[in-house]
Amino acid sequence: MSTGKIGFEASLATNVLKTGKCVSCGACIAICPYACLQLTQGKPRLVKECQLCGLCAQACPRYGFSQTQLENFVFGRNRKLDEPFGIYRQLATAQATDARILQRCQDGGVATALLTYALKAGHICGAVAVASSREKPFHPKPVLASTFEEVLECAGSKYTCSPNLLLLSDVREQKNGRIALVGMPCQIQAIRKMQASGLRKQIDCIEVLVGLMCSGCFTYEGLMDEYLHGEKNVDLSEIQKMNIKGKLLLTTSRGLIEFPLAEIKRYQQKGCSACGDFSGELADISIGGLGLNGWSFAIIRTQKGEALFSGAEQAGFLRAKTVSAGDKALDLLGKLSEKKRKNVAAA
Repeated sequence: MSTGKIGFEASLATNVLKTGKCVSCGACIAICPYACLQLTQGKPRLVKECQLCGLCAQACPRYGFSQTQLENFVFGRNRKLDEPFGIYRQLATAQATDARILQRCQDGGVATALLTYALKAGHICGAVAVASSREKPFHPKPVLASTFEEVLECAGSKYTCSPNLLLLSDVREQKNGRIALVGMPCQIQAIRKMQASGLRKQIDCIEVLVGLMCSGCFTYEGLMDEYLHGEKNVDLSEIQKMNIKGKLLLTTSRGLIEFPLAEIKRYQQKGCSACGDFSGELADISIGGLGLNGWSFAIIRTQKGEALFSGAEQAGFLRAKTVSAGDKALDLLGKLSEKKRKNVAAA
């Protein structure tokens, strides 16, 4: 897993940026001890001379990444052929019990309920998650949520790229305690890669990783500005909720609007085509909608994830049901996971 001490230009600029594999996660910027990088138009750029420390290469999920090595690091073994969506301990469909969460959430509000429980139980002091900018509707804004109200502000999917890992340096400097991190599969990969590379000091504040299932993120300028507002004349300020369930579904103040996925595929971030992980296979617990109505599908992968989920359920923050073979959501999970792997293999 070690990449040695190599500068940004020779590593990420050449092999990730120029090849279109960057996913705008912010890991390289957060890990740089010399503040050599900053995010410009969604991509890292050198703003002063690189000190050749090599840390950015060790953090990037698109440079020298090995799924098998990280599976061994996290789980002590590799995924088997009959584990199409990765290694896990338990599967469940679940729903938050708090009416305030259910009113704001994407599907079953499980991520919000888990974070709320972890905060109230004192397991974490905050969570890195994504809220919406007040200036631009549904524009993702990474935040460190430390109260129920702040966690609730992060409920619901945004579907456009959010550099959540940018906040790691701020969290580390504040030294307030342990945190949860909610992220897309690529962002979870970056954290696990840093852990496996021995960069514990930089990310030691992270207690638990909550992964969100993802077929690919879109650029805000493409999906929201160019397509929805420019081409379809949608008033972005009227959008109350966005969802993807075979179609792009917008809940607005005027009702439900549907758009075919084929029309928005061209706005997907290019770097997503290099990712074969649909379900956040390296997370402690993974969550997604999978066509469910009012419920979320949860893949409990590690002992930490199991403790978090069972604790939330026992404390009354969640209600859960077991998943049986032949369940439609389970079948869909397998199909989407295999599809994403095949897309990468064919690229």
